[in-house]
Amino acid sequence: MEKEYNKEKYLRLLSKEYKNINQVAEEIINLQAILNLPKGTEMFLSDIHGEYEPFVHILNNGGGIIRSKIDDVFGHSITKNERATLATLIYYPEQKLKLMKEEIEDLDEWYTITLYRLIEIAKRVSSKYTRSKVRKAIKKGFEYVIDELLNSQASTEKDKERYYKEIIKNIIELGQAESFIIAISDLIKRMAIDHLHIIGDVFDRGSNPDLVIEELKNFHSIDMQWGNHDISWMGAACGNKANIATVVRVCARYNNIGILEDGYGINIRPLSNFAMKTYENDDCLNFMPKVYDENKYNKTDKMNIAKIHKAITIIQFKLEGQMIKKHPEYKLDNRLLLDKMNLRKGNVIVDGKKYKLNDTNFPTINPKNPYELTAEEAEVVERLCESFKHSPKLNEHIKFIYQKGELYTIFNSNLLYHACIPMEEDGSFREVEFLGTKVKGKEYLDLINETIKKVYFDEQNREELVDVMWYLWISPDSPFFGKDKMATFESYFIDDKEARKEEKNAYYYLSGKEEICNKILREFGLDENESHLVNGHIPVKAKDGESPIRANGKLLVIDGGFAKSYQEKTGNAGYILTNNSHGLLLSQNKPFESVDMAIKEEKDIISEIIVKKTENARKLVGDTDIGQVLKKQVEDLTELLKFYESGKIKQNS
Repeated sequence: MEKEYNKEKYLRLLSKEYKNINQVAEEIINLQAILNLPKGTEMFLSDIHGEYEPFVHILNNGGGIIRSKIDDVFGHSITKNERATLATLIYYPEQKLKLMKEEIEDLDEWYTITLYRLIEIAKRVSSKYTRSKVRKAIKKGFEYVIDELLNSQASTEKDKERYYKEIIKNIIELGQAESFIIAISDLIKRMAIDHLHIIGDVFDRGSNPDLVIEELKNFHSIDMQWGNHDISWMGAACGNKANIATVVRVCARYNNIGILEDGYGINIRPLSNFAMKTYENDDCLNFMPKVYDENKYNKTDKMNIAKIHKAITIIQFKLEGQMIKKHPEYKLDNRLLLDKMNLRKGNVIVDGKKYKLNDTNFPTINPKNPYELTAEEAEVVERLCESFKHSPKLNEHIKFIYQKGELYTIFNSNLLYHACIPMEEDGSFREVEFLGTKVKGKEYLDLINETIKKVYFDEQNREELVDVMWYLWISPDSPFFGKDKMATFESYFIDDKEARKEEKNAYYYLSGKEEICNKILREFGLDENESHLVNGHIPVKAKDGESPIRANGKLLVIDGGFAKSYQEKTGNAGYILTNNSHGLLLSQNKPFESVDMAIKEEKDIISEIIVKKTENARKLVGDTDIGQVLKKQVEDLTELLKFYESGKIKQNS
């Protein structure tokens, strides 16, 4: 009885939006039509690492979809060079128009031809969406005209041609051709990708994560799975000092101090002054920044950055030592290495073995209390902490990442996460004690996800919880990391490669087995016959024969070296995974030169198709997660229709 009462109560609320039989019937017809449209295209990208230019180019070319549509429509009617020009115009309309105006004699004729071509491409990419959805995506000011051109129902082809010709003629005569080209190019890009998945690691290595996040903020439909580098920045913005030191160190290491100062307004001057004074006579050769683009610093600047790099690295190790001592439950005592150094003899003991140090100049380390900050270091840390916590732009970006992100996401039967699910050698899920609770598998990830959200949104308990962010960055049991140790100390101060080895969690080789992937899918309530795992984190070394496709196609690892720092090891420049109504398509990217080259020389990102998995039947909206929501809406509206017809609920005009 109570269930019936609640249903009627809900339907009465629904009747306020759909006031009579006609309105209900109209909405049911509309929803049923949507359910039978082809599903929209999803695009998956991972490990962007601040590489803004290739990232924005992939958004602009729709992961190769737009060029494919151009070839489909005009492959036999215009030249390859003309198709390349049309593609570049769509990707970068403002910049390309400026160049074209300098080269073309008869602009009106070029405008006319180009507008016709753009309309045909717009028709093709928008054909699987409702007219209403397309109209909402059109730039304000051109909704009516573009809608008319895309949906003209003239009685004959001659009528349609005359209709088109008159509209386009008026656009040109009124001086609106350029604005119209920009608007319809934006529509094409908007329609090419219906939903974007970011599988972790927006931050670190590349120089412009801030610009990447601005693009993501403006994207129409997006979800994110946090990566380990994202977690580090999220912890830093919430005030964890070890995370802050880590973020600054990585920025110094990759020559990206500019993202702190210019991108987020972080005050580096106290650290810089301290480093110049403390390491004045140190060549800091182990700390020279890595350079993957033309270096914007002169030799003096590089030396200064090296000193900053060393200063913050020592501070980081001290802060990490304090964290380990504060939290014995983290079980990270094996990473307490400053107290294992013998500076007089020049060696250090790691995992019970003695190694030679390649650097013994540590003027701020007190052998009797090596994890204590000096007064000057403590002041530097406090100033950095205040700067991170009160940077308006950084906090705006971190809030966006918290709101859009999760540790994992289930979307249209695919399980997306950045790194791993900790496992034992026998294939069982590792049981971990996290915040006093023993958990494993999905339960473990859910508890971490809930805790991460609390760190940011529960300000009252933030100080108590924020240390978890550092734990998740560095712990062998963290699903964001999954190695036996993070050998940062060893990579700086020990030349012996044996000391630098990081053993991966069993997940990383077990997940190559189909039965293990099926086990993970079942753990998360997914159909092992229909679903896939998608993750990144560990770059796929394609040049060494590694494949991103594993476990008989169940696992897709899409970190292929988006960041320039990885490309020498991987042999490619990342992967693009798309999922449309026909199936899955995985492409391997070639390195992207620059936006300038893309515009002037019309150089696109060349993607080689690795795998194409075609569905037996074309997937419709009704087969997707949103389709299930729409079906429930149809059920509710059908019930409301019955209530109207029976008179249980009165209609309104």
